[in-house]
Amino acid sequence: MDDDGTRGVRGSSAGRVPGPALPPPPTTPPRVPPPAAGPRPAAPPVEQRPARPGSAPPVEQPLPGAPVDAWLRTPRPPQEPGVWRYGYTPPPPEEPEGVSNRSLLVGALISLLSALLLWSLWRNGYLPYRLVPLKLFTPGEWWNPGTSGGPRTIEGSDALTVYEAILFGLLAYGCGRIGNFSELFRRHVADRGQPFLALAAAAAAGLTQLLVWKEALPVVRPVLVLVASVAGGEIYQSQTVVNVIYAVIAAAVLYPFARLGRWRELIAARRGTAAPAADGTATAPAAATSADQWPELRTAGWTDAADTLTAEVRTGRMNDVDVARLRHAWALATRRPDRLAPLAEAVLRTGGAAALHPSGHRDLPRRGARHDVLTGQVRIGRCADDPHNPYVRRGTGLALEPALLGTSLLAVGPPGAGKTARLIRPVVEALALRALAGQAAVLAVGGTGAPLGPDDAFDVVVRLGHPGSAHDIDLYGGTTDPDEAAAVLAEGLVGDVGSLDSRRAATVLAQLLGPYRAAHGHFPSVPELRELLDGTPAALAGLRASLEAAGHHTMLRELDARSRQAGGPGDPAPALADRVALLDRPAFTGFFATGPDARPFSLRALGQHPLRVRVDLPERGHAEASRLLTRLLLAQFTAITAARTDTTLFACLVLDDATHAVTAETVRGIRRLRSVNAGAVLALRTVDDVPETLHTPLLGAVGCTAAFSGITTWDGKRFAEAWGKEWVETREVAQHTVFADQPFTRALHALRKLVTGKAVTTDAVTVRQVERERWSASELAYAVPAGHAVIRLATVEGEHAPPLLVHLDG
Repeated sequence: MDDDGTRGVRGSSAGRVPGPALPPPPTTPPRVPPPAAGPRPAAPPVEQRPARPGSAPPVEQPLPGAPVDAWLRTPRPPQEPGVWRYGYTPPPPEEPEGVSNRSLLVGALISLLSALLLWSLWRNGYLPYRLVPLKLFTPGEWWNPGTSGGPRTIEGSDALTVYEAILFGLLAYGCGRIGNFSELFRRHVADRGQPFLALAAAAAAGLTQLLVWKEALPVVRPVLVLVASVAGGEIYQSQTVVNVIYAVIAAAVLYPFARLGRWRELIAARRGTAAPAADGTATAPAAATSADQWPELRTAGWTDAADTLTAEVRTGRMNDVDVARLRHAWALATRRPDRLAPLAEAVLRTGGAAALHPSGHRDLPRRGARHDVLTGQVRIGRCADDPHNPYVRRGTGLALEPALLGTSLLAVGPPGAGKTARLIRPVVEALALRALAGQAAVLAVGGTGAPLGPDDAFDVVVRLGHPGSAHDIDLYGGTTDPDEAAAVLAEGLVGDVGSLDSRRAATVLAQLLGPYRAAHGHFPSVPELRELLDGTPAALAGLRASLEAAGHHTMLRELDARSRQAGGPGDPAPALADRVALLDRPAFTGFFATGPDARPFSLRALGQHPLRVRVDLPERGHAEASRLLTRLLLAQFTAITAARTDTTLFACLVLDDATHAVTAETVRGIRRLRSVNAGAVLALRTVDDVPETLHTPLLGAVGCTAAFSGITTWDGKRFAEAWGKEWVETREVAQHTVFADQPFTRALHALRKLVTGKAVTTDAVTVRQVERERWSASELAYAVPAGHAVIRLATVEGEHAPPLLVHLDG
């Protein structure tokens, strides 16, 4: 079986490593959720923004065991970069800043007292000319002479009754508008929700009914007068008609309070039925073919396969990874029509187990974050309700996806800030799920014991320096070109040494790797490479003899050039030998083998197969060697992904600790990753772990950056400069002392100062537009709470989001 260089070399265990192209069948059937017993559960709720205080609580995200068909039907509208799209609902319009509760209550009370005073003056006849408007539109014989003369006839009395009712309605309306009773009702009654809203409306309705039937409010008599004027007074001879009129009046008084208290919605909720829309609009009908019925297969004519998958989804025999994997397989098959029939046959034969990942796994052993495998998003937190965040982003979930990771991500924070647990591990988990769906390949690199995931969540686990490791790492990246291998190896060995030119170091290595491979058919092992770099006479003589025997005269010239340059000023060979000596330790005996029987894992397989790889580095006992290997893996990854021709798979490298791993060449490589469907995630304790000359290039090369709580002001300054500035509106208030000219006014000012202890002042407000940093260095260092981070996101298409303060719950 061709395993494409992914087989390990740790003794007899080497044969147990599955190849990524055509693996052996799994020994146990894949674990899928069992079919639900009894009736199917209801559709899961979706995540929404938190509403304003006092409104209904937000609905949480569906549980991991939620039905897949409901998960498929949940809307995922396109949004700005980083928005958690699963079940997203837009926020309500932003309300302008309102008055305080105290001012609102005082204004309502003053308005009510003023209205009562006016009504009392009206009813008792203290307002002059109060009947003049009515007399202008009614016959004069109805009234006594004079502007204040009352009604003379019954018709005048009836007109006065209706006139008073109209004026009372206008007075009540004006009082409500001036006193802002609607806002008062919304804040202190409606926002408290049910059942308080319904009970308050019922109490107000009862009090109003009492005042109406006691004729404290002019409602009953004006209605009776109007009915008599239209239908005639004889209508009241029937008691039934009178009772109907009274019932209509009672219902008309009760109706506004029923609307305000939302009694109908409350009754419907108590009965378990959904209330109709308040605006009378009907609910949009469901689509003819929903997402859980596989419309793409039905459109292509594969109805039987679509029916099979629909049954698998609805009976619970498929999970979200199966859905994403089969959708991706179908999308790939449509590009190659000859693959459609085999895929459809596999679906009919095995159902949701068709097009399995080479490992045979259909899910991770366990998940620690919230994922939406259909979009590739992983939710890492929620945007805080902070003035720095735009209103539309406050309270929304923040998620990462390949479109964002394709621009690479740099996370900076001190130890204990939560970089690994709340960011790195969720990202690795999401990429592993996407690899199971056949859409990504991930390489996670961390120290031994780093919580990057359990062993059974990866296809390849490399434990460098551990005798029980079943896998090894190819120092030369799986290439057969000596120049390419020398360039990458030189970057990993001495790329962090500023006094050395990595190109000269690559030339020295090429002068040794080329002749050695020509003579032996493979590159040298670590001990042999160390001897060649040290210029050991026996090693060079043996290599020369092998080349002469094989007739490799070109390679002999390369070796002669190396011999002439050895020991000269600026020769990088001693520095290379010292760095190689870090790997030539007893702990690494048997590792980095290059013989004909050794086939270590090569990063070149990441660009060809959806692999999940984890590399554990011995950071505690061999810190320098671990940094060297991290730098080498980063250099290999950028070189290999940039050279691949098939960019279908999204390849991502995740470094849990990128200290001293970033070099000038790898920064240029990171900048090229977004064009080849690849990305890198780098975690640093501080930006100073990168050479100072690379601070600006690194922050410019990555599209996504995250500043965790606890960073220093020096790091905050670099992030503030990288994130730029924005125009904001500022208000400046200046207080000026008021000097009175009149004696009486001066006396009042003196009395006020005596009482309050403060001089009389006036405020001068200046509003202007200024350009300020989105986040200042001091705010990043001291204003970011624990468990939070300020994250800026950008996509490979060029969209970007401003830096957002995020509460991390990954």
